[in-house]
Amino acid sequence: MVLRSVDLRKEPVEAVLNRVERSLGVRLDHETVVRKRRSVGARTDRGTWIRIERRGLDRIRVQGGDGTASAEALHGIAKPAWIAGLAWRDGVEPVVWRADETELLPSAPVGSAVVAGAPKLSKEWWASLSTSLDALASQHTNRIATPDTESLTQELIGETIHNVFPDVDAMVTDWRPAHADLNWANVTAPTFCLFDWEDWGMAPRGLDAANLWGASLTVPTLAERVRRERRDDLESLDGKLMTLFVAAKILGPYADPGDPRLGAARETAERVVKELQTG
Repeated sequence: MVLRSVDLRKEPVEAVLNRVERSLGVRLDHETVVRKRRSVGARTDRGTWIRIERRGLDRIRVQGGDGTASAEALHGIAKPAWIAGLAWRDGVEPVVWRADETELLPSAPVGSAVVAGAPKLSKEWWASLSTSLDALASQHTNRIATPDTESLTQELIGETIHNVFPDVDAMVTDWRPAHADLNWANVTAPTFCLFDWEDWGMAPRGLDAANLWGASLTVPTLAERVRRERRDDLESLDGKLMTLFVAAKILGPYADPGDPRLGAARETAERVVKELQTG
């Protein structure tokens, strides 16, 4: 059976919400429901948050789709604690639904995935971001990062980069644990917290920093601040490859001609390509 493309912002989800309430023994506050393309979240009557995700069976073969639960074993990272989980197979489609209950976030998300204006972030916020990313990179896992639910392999990285930068040697040498979906919708402020851990796992050094840089390109000063704060990662060999990986997604075959990040992504990518070819 071919998996139907679904946007949960448009699909009826009442039956899914009811099942989660019955199984986890909670009441969801329907006034707080947040609907995204492949997930739905809401506050509960016991002061927690539940996130529900729909993921195809073909996308859980590597690690089972239990990213939030497995991330509870990580330490030294500012993230909401995991409390309980629930998973079931859809009765009609080749899909798994998973609900995870976590602590509430300490602050509101900074904004949309790609910000349009510069958020006000303290020195303490940036320090907590770096402390968390450094702590994550120092740990160990057998999980493979799945950005956009696709396993992050050397083949995928090479194909993505070579679609736009065909003459670059895209071989990765340094793999480390990463969140793999670091953007401005998945961090909070004024208190820093990193959430939505569904796709975390091993990835090339610098992926998280490159993702946040790519999500900041509409605000040049913010993109530069990300690069300055995470300089060690982004100036490493694999960090440069991850910069090209993110830039290639912005500039590649499916690029949006109206994307305001195009110029900045191309300018940085051209510089990085020269550095890799001459270094």
